[in-house]
Amino acid sequence: MKNKSSGSFLKNYSSILLLLGGILAGSILGLVFGKGVEVIKPLGDIFLNMLFTAIIPLIFFTIASSIATLEKTEKLGKLFSIMIGVFLGTVLISAVVMILGVLLFPIHQDIIISKIPLETIQESNVGTQITQLLTVNDFSELLSRKSMLALILFSFLVGFATLQSGEKGYNFKSFLKSGDEVMKQLLHLIMKTAPIGLGAYFAYQVGIFGPQLFGTYAKPLGLYYAVCAFYFVVFFSLYAFMAGGKKGLAIFWKNNIAPSLTALGTCSSIATIPANLEAAEEMKIPSHISNIVIPLGAPLHKDGSSTASIIKIAVLFTMFGKDFTEPSTLLLALGITVIVSVVEGGIPNGGYIGEVLAITVYGLPMEQALPAAMIVGTLVDPMATLLNANGDLVAAMMVTRISEGKKWLTKTLTP
Repeated sequence: MKNKSSGSFLKNYSSILLLLGGILAGSILGLVFGKGVEVIKPLGDIFLNMLFTAIIPLIFFTIASSIATLEKTEKLGKLFSIMIGVFLGTVLISAVVMILGVLLFPIHQDIIISKIPLETIQESNVGTQITQLLTVNDFSELLSRKSMLALILFSFLVGFATLQSGEKGYNFKSFLKSGDEVMKQLLHLIMKTAPIGLGAYFAYQVGIFGPQLFGTYAKPLGLYYAVCAFYFVVFFSLYAFMAGGKKGLAIFWKNNIAPSLTALGTCSSIATIPANLEAAEEMKIPSHISNIVIPLGAPLHKDGSSTASIIKIAVLFTMFGKDFTEPSTLLLALGITVIVSVVEGGIPNGGYIGEVLAITVYGLPMEQALPAAMIVGTLVDPMATLLNANGDLVAAMMVTRISEGKKWLTKTLTP
């Protein structure tokens, strides 16, 4: 009996155990060899490159096929309204939790301003930025993760056009559904290499950035990781319970391990989409919801970026001797977090749009403030990505609860 139970456990959790084994081995290598682990970084890069290459068609097929197969067009509007409400609600809650953390445990220390290369920031008017965010001027440019929102918008339009085509678009709808299945199988194959790829990435993260975690930025980083861990465990549990009661709580924590480890290892919400979609399927979240909420949540829904924005602003205010506790400052910080959640991409350590926005809005000197904000942004990236990516999974549960009713989980678990 014990052997049967043990075999069942290994069968159910073998992929997670392998993933944990790879990450543990990589972390040990990083601690032992430090910067010497750069030699195995290509293994992590190859894994991540394969993921990014396959994710673009996956997003197109999942979104387009989900909309094309909706029974009624009015469902789309209702789903969107619920999704936007959930996204905004959790982003603001996460920001408020981090603000309370900073107020309860103030950062009183001098931050050393490090000299690091700055990215070139291109200035343009608001209209141009919105245009570039939502559209591209050539079809080939859609096939890049840097144009993620434009790709998502295009996928929605293709799905809606297919839905409107009725019988005449039946063959194309079948093509979209078939493509969706093929791409999911491809991602499943790529994820089999995750123990090696994520192990190499963890080795690099620990070996290169580990020492800085115990240096100048130790206190703000310690505060950030502690508050985020609290938010991850307590609030995600609360969201899961609200979505599905005790069953929802159990099914969420049973299936969010692989997405969590993928997010921590890759520091990319986009790279975590496949793991989230697989987890959503195991959690019995309806595909027409998960296939929209999760791909759209990756670039738009960012609880982690929200909390990261708050800690960066708090660090910058400490550097320049400003009062972070003023109500106008806190309200402005909340506004910045919402904007950052929308405009930041799913590229690891990419963009620094949030840092530039905060520095500009608060009138801080760019040359001194941006390097410090970039360093903090890099060091908080793993935990921020964990909240960003895993937040999409629990958001999908909450959207399902609101749109499908409180008995959605009971219905799907019934044979």
